[in-house]
Amino acid sequence: MSTHNISGKKVAFLLTDGVEQIELTSPWNAVKEAGGIPTLVAPKSGSVQGFQGTEKGDTFDVDTTVAEAEASDFDALVLPGGVINADHLRMDKDAQAFARNFFEQHKPAAAICHGPWLLIDAGVVRGRNLTSYRSLQTDLLNAGAEWMDEEVVVDNGLVTSRTPDDLPAFNHKLLEEIAEGKHSGQTV
Repeated sequence: MSTHNISGKKVAFLLTDGVEQIELTSPWNAVKEAGGIPTLVAPKSGSVQGFQGTEKGDTFDVDTTVAEAEASDFDALVLPGGVINADHLRMDKDAQAFARNFFEQHKPAAAICHGPWLLIDAGVVRGRNLTSYRSLQTDLLNAGAEWMDEEVVVDNGLVTSRTPDDLPAFNHKLLEEIAEGKHSGQTV
């Protein structure tokens, strides 16, 4: 059970087909257990296909599309990883705008593994400290971020982690940042 109470806080989980399943389900359950309200936001309605590594996992029902969703309706954003998921989201203009709006509104955001790819295309990583799956290091550095090889990095409301092994630390800091609320340094 979490030491952070986020009762009633709405958390958008932005993802699409190819999401790394554990990077969705673990933070989702942490948010629910802490009293938060997770919402699955995706580019298309229906359901999205999770993966466990390279094998198909479960499907997850979409609550709302990213074109219909408004960052102002949520208290925080979570970007799970998965190469296919992250690669498709980073090219989606609605997903870019949705993510950027959380930063413009100074709201907490969290990304794990390949999740930070979207943040590059959303234009919100320049000058920020973060981590990711190792293969994104060069992309993040080229976008002006400071990349660190640590299990979790927190920078003014932005929480990032590298792999599923980091989920306990990621979930803890995610809940902490949501509980703290808006961060003036969380901006584009």
